[in-house]
Amino acid sequence: MQNRDESNPPDNDARFQEIPRERVADRVAQELMKLIATGKLMPGERLPGERQLAEMMNVSRVSVRAALQQLKAKGFVTAVQGGGTRVIAASDDQDSALAALVRENRKNLRDFAQIRVAIEAWAARQAAENATDEQIAEIKHALDVMTDPKRPEEYKAEDDVAFHMAVAKAADSVVYMHLMSGMGDILRETLDYHRYRLLATPADDRVFLQQHRKIFEAIQDGDGDAAAQAMTVHVKRALSAYSDPQELERSILDEDASGLALSGQL
Repeated sequence: MQNRDESNPPDNDARFQEIPRERVADRVAQELMKLIATGKLMPGERLPGERQLAEMMNVSRVSVRAALQQLKAKGFVTAVQGGGTRVIAASDDQDSALAALVRENRKNLRDFAQIRVAIEAWAARQAAENATDEQIAEIKHALDVMTDPKRPEEYKAEDDVAFHMAVAKAADSVVYMHLMSGMGDILRETLDYHRYRLLATPADDRVFLQQHRKIFEAIQDGDGDAAAQAMTVHVKRALSAYSDPQELERSILDEDASGLALSGQL
């Protein structure tokens, strides 16, 4: 009987497979994806140019270009008009479709506001528990801009969005930031509708400023319960305008008589 020569294993042993070499472009794509997934690259943020990325990551521009094409195909980045690339949260078609649905009728607008109550209250709580000093300063800056008496009235909706996006950033959730970015257009449209059509009086402005201040103060104090409650009251104010005008009027009177009177703003 012939003994098996164990010192010379066969060349075609199926137990051992060749390990494929990973393309540099795949590694670049993975590294960029990690930055997006961890929030180090935020929705809407513009990436450095191909040449800069290639130099910083010590790879060729060809590899960077191929990596960006992979991320574009997966819907994580998009080309910027005039050159460059930015991070996205949802495709333009999806965002436009959502905006169209909400514009279609009052019920959809109310549904969107109800969803905002839930997710923005959660975000306010998260911000109170997780915000850094820098992020708190960003929320404070947004509030200061809103309360500037010299600020032109046409920026009311834009300033409101900036405040809510600052709170979103402070919530320290990449998923939430991408959700907010995906809803960006419709959020701007609805806030524009609130601030110029539904709730546009000087009394409304005072109430909104007071509500934003309460949200900020709760976040600054690290009080998650108070932050969530303040945000709930704030978003529900607009929600009540969609469903019951009398309820809205009662809400205005209640808040004017309590919070605003106590703060000396009336």
